[in-house]
Amino acid sequence: MDDAATDRKQVRDSQQKFGLFFPTGVEMYQAVRARLRALVCGMRAARRDAGMVTSEYAMGIVAAVAFAVVLYKVVTSGPVSAELQNIVKEALNARM
Repeated sequence: MDDAATDRKQVRDSQQKFGLFFPTGVEMYQAVRARLRALVCGMRAARRDAGMVTSEYAMGIVAAVAFAVVLYKVVTSGPVSAELQNIVKEALNARM
C-alpha cells in the first residue's frame, strides 16, 4: 500500500471509531442489498407460516363453543339471571 492508501485507511478507521463513518458507494450498495435480502426472506418466512391449518381451526372452534356454553350456563343460572334482571329494572327506572 502506498502512503495515500495508508492515510485513507487510518482516516476511515478513526471515523469508524468515533461513529463518523460514511460508507462509500459500494459499501452502501452492499448494505442496502443485504437489508433488502433480509426483508424479502422475512416476508417469505411470514408467508409460509401465515395461516392456520384445518386442525388448528377445529381446535379454535371447539374452544370457542366450550367457552360459549360455559358463559351461557353462568348467565342463565338463577342468581346471575336475577341480578341481571335487577340491573335492567334499575336502569329502566332511573330518573334522568
